Amino acid sequence: MGGRGSGKTRAGAEWVRRCATSGILGGPIALVGETLDQARAVMVEGESGLLSIHPAHQRPKFDRSRGRLEWPNGAEALLMSGSDPERFRGPQFAAAWCDEIGKWPNGEQAWDMLQFALRLGQAPRQVATTTPRPTKLLRRLLSDPLTVLTKMKTAENAINLAPTFLTQVTGRYAGTYLGRQELDGELIEDLPDALWRRAELEAARLEVAPDMRRVIIAVDPPVTGTARSDACGIIVAGQYADKAVIVADRSIKPARPLVWARLAVDAYHVFEADAVVAEVNQGGDLVREMIAQIDPGVPVIDVRATRGKWVRAEPVAALYGRKMVSHLPGLIELEDEMCGFGPDGKSGGHSPDRVDALVWALTELMLDKHKPRIRGF
Repeated sequence: MGGRGSGKTRAGAEWVRRCATSGILGGPIALVGETLDQARAVMVEGESGLLSIHPAHQRPKFDRSRGRLEWPNGAEALLMSGSDPERFRGPQFAAAWCDEIGKWPNGEQAWDMLQFALRLGQAPRQVATTTPRPTKLLRRLLSDPLTVLTKMKTAENAINLAPTFLTQVTGRYAGTYLGRQELDGELIEDLPDALWRRAELEAARLEVAPDMRRVIIAVDPPVTGTARSDACGIIVAGQYADKAVIVADRSIKPARPLVWARLAVDAYHVFEADAVVAEVNQGGDLVREMIAQIDPGVPVIDVRATRGKWVRAEPVAALYGRKMVSHLPGLIELEDEMCGFGPDGKSGGHSPDRVDALVWALTELMLDKHKPRIRGF
């Protein structure tokens, strides 16, 4: 468990190399990433991946079409996706390398299904490499007496990192909530004075979306559209009975206007939404014009911030306290931002773009008594 750039991927790849070249496993190795694309791009083909770290005489052959590696001594490895737990039914393994388990959307289920597949050889074994996030799976593994934990800080691998990277990120994030998690590799449960708690979010989770009578796409656009600009928060929320559910997070960074507008319109159609809610403090005409360029038939509700972010978020957090809001799976980045959102109006030193969009969505669905006029194009 370690910070960004601390050497976690290299450690996992070296562990697999040792397992594969020893010839004693008695079965194939599972290479499990958040997705198959991530497993291939990071664990196999990345700069610290398996194809890069082997000397020529030991390097495995990679069959991209089958997601399979084969070493000269006959050892094999198969790429698997932590986002698809059902795919673990059938295959058998003697070892597994699981990368970024803190990001797996169905972490516990995927991990449990993998355990049933680790049934070959004399002593099936596995290693997980991850930047810490306080998910149920990670907390469970850390509390297990059979888990051996190694911690790695970004600074400890400084010799292999660009000096400008260390200077910039350390200077900006050292000592912050985000820095302790992303650089020092600490497992941070909650910001002490945050409006939301992870345990509450987990307790209110729904596995399947209910029948919704109203769906809103909320957009919090960035001030600019450059690579350095903030993300564009795009949150999908629905109302059922007297409650609400957060369905999806389609936020994006970098967030060029035409790109986020297209994503918002796509979400409007995919989720059969009733309207797009957009903050217009930063150029209301731009928001409407961008969405109109993609689809002039999408209705837009203008909202304007007249109070600070924390003050606007408090009544929305109260809805969670009354158990009136639930989340579907797959909202890790949104939940990280919610639980790191502090009285200064930031989350981990950043503008809380996802939280802003969430607040607009739930305000529209659950709190606004006097609905603003919907502007259709």
